[in-house]
Amino acid sequence: MTHEYRVVETTERFHGKIFDVVTDLVEMPGGGVAPRDYLKHVGAVGIVALDDEQRVVLVRQYRHPVRRFLWELPAGLVDVAGEEAQATALRELAEEADLTAGRVEHLVDLHTTPGASSELIRLFLATELREIAERHDRRDEEAEIEVRRVPLADALKMIFEGEITNGPAVAGLLAADAVLRSRA
Repeated sequence: MTHEYRVVETTERFHGKIFDVVTDLVEMPGGGVAPRDYLKHVGAVGIVALDDEQRVVLVRQYRHPVRRFLWELPAGLVDVAGEEAQATALRELAEEADLTAGRVEHLVDLHTTPGASSELIRLFLATELREIAERHDRRDEEAEIEVRRVPLADALKMIFEGEITNGPAVAGLLAADAVLRSRA
């Protein structure tokens, strides 16, 4: 038997562009009510862009909460009303890596931190890559994005050597490798 965990009350503590901080009062098994604080997130997408030479596109950018530059997949927020996730992924690929793709397929969905955030990131595999003509105007942290194409095998090594620690990048690269191996 599964308890319903009904929300009795929600209080917004902070409202932001990317996420809100909320407290839900939740009915617990046995009749008690407990507060649960979490980030209510808009959602995100990421894209494993794989070229004809089996190289993946990685971006290195500054992430303030961890106070360092991280190697990641091109990725971004689901912040355009009505935009399909695949279109969002292609938009982020263009904005962060100056690329588009002739083929895009869903890889995996990932709850990044389900104990503290509602964020769901949908990850895609993109192939048939092409350069775009008009580069996106990158600002703030994005102004310093470094884009690099790395052989997929080397990117996988980077995971296990601690050079790629971004959760969606780890999941996306491993998922892409599994899909590609299943097709071989």
